[in-house]
Amino acid sequence: MHLRQMATAFIFHDDRVLMMKRSSNRLFQFEFWSGIGGHMEPEEINHPLEACLREIREESGLEPHDIADFSLRYILLRLKEDEIRQQYVYFGRTSRKEYITSDEGELSWIKQEELLKLHLSTNNRLMLEDYFQHPGSTDVKVGTIAISAEGEPFIQWALLKDPLIF
Repeated sequence: MHLRQMATAFIFHDDRVLMMKRSSNRLFQFEFWSGIGGHMEPEEINHPLEACLREIREESGLEPHDIADFSLRYILLRLKEDEIRQQYVYFGRTSRKEYITSDEGELSWIKQEELLKLHLSTNNRLMLEDYFQHPGSTDVKVGTIAISAEGEPFIQWALLKDPLIF
């Protein structure tokens, strides 16, 4: 089993979120929406913030100085076949509405109330539901994607806290 690490950002402008519609490809036979982000490069493994800022710059043209209140809010873990996937999820806001076109997909500002109606991955949908249920929270949560006895996916949440032990 090996580990794949990813970094993702959800950037807000007023009541809208910058989202990317990704087209069907060799891995997915359908379109779906996601935040801005992707896989971390080998030299970024211990630096998810830098990886996330790189992805934002590459996919949207937004620079770090364009983003305020940018912070890690979630670390999502899930198993995909023989791979453990670890996703660092950051949230921030910007006053800049302009973005560049991206080879990764089509960017759009989506109204916050429309976000959960989009075709999202299950882990992103469950994470965004939690985010909207706890407005203003600055906690970092770790979520493990699991399957209920009925076969429904859910996330087991834990707060990431320093236990103050050595």
